[in-house]
Amino acid sequence: MKLDVLKLDASKAGDIELDDAIYGLEPRKDILHRVVTWQANKARGGNHKIKTRSEINRVGKKFGKQKGGGGARHGDRKSNIFIGGAKAHGPVVRSHDTDLPKRIRRLGMCHALSTKMADKTLIVLDDAKLAAPKTKDLKDAIAKLGAKNVLVIDGAEVDTNLKLAAQNIPYVDVLPSQGANVRDILGHDTLVLTRAAVEQLEARLK
Repeated sequence: MKLDVLKLDASKAGDIELDDAIYGLEPRKDILHRVVTWQANKARGGNHKIKTRSEINRVGKKFGKQKGGGGARHGDRKSNIFIGGAKAHGPVVRSHDTDLPKRIRRLGMCHALSTKMADKTLIVLDDAKLAAPKTKDLKDAIAKLGAKNVLVIDGAEVDTNLKLAAQNIPYVDVLPSQGANVRDILGHDTLVLTRAAVEQLEARLK
């Protein structure tokens, strides 16, 4: 399929042929959900921790008589029922990673790109370079493209001026092609790819 290629000033700069196997699929929510869940699990730190009874610094001696006290037959003060005691079945340090085959990860990227193509929220730029790192210039360019919440994916390296200008604009993120991922693509209303990004993504996903 063909798509118009634009410049930052929204003027036309030719067209580009996009691979139907990557941009022309019928989006499947189940695959997208699996990939986004896998990414979210990898992003979790897993460093939450509570103290167990062996780590509580309290006297371990039985503090009352077994009988005759008129109350329950308690042991030491480390028990989870006392203030300052341990927690029962609390979180411990662990990894939240889940397994996902590379084939499904690749397929998820294709379905994410196809989703943007089907929604007509995919824009291809000739290049994404600014003459100066000015936030106003980038905001004007995004407005001309008719977008607000934008993810810009460039080639192997992102233009330094573009990266600096995007830092001060909410809901505008910039990534190199190797950083492209399903979660970020679906998390923005508009996806902007450069010619270099299209070439590298197709090489990566074929």
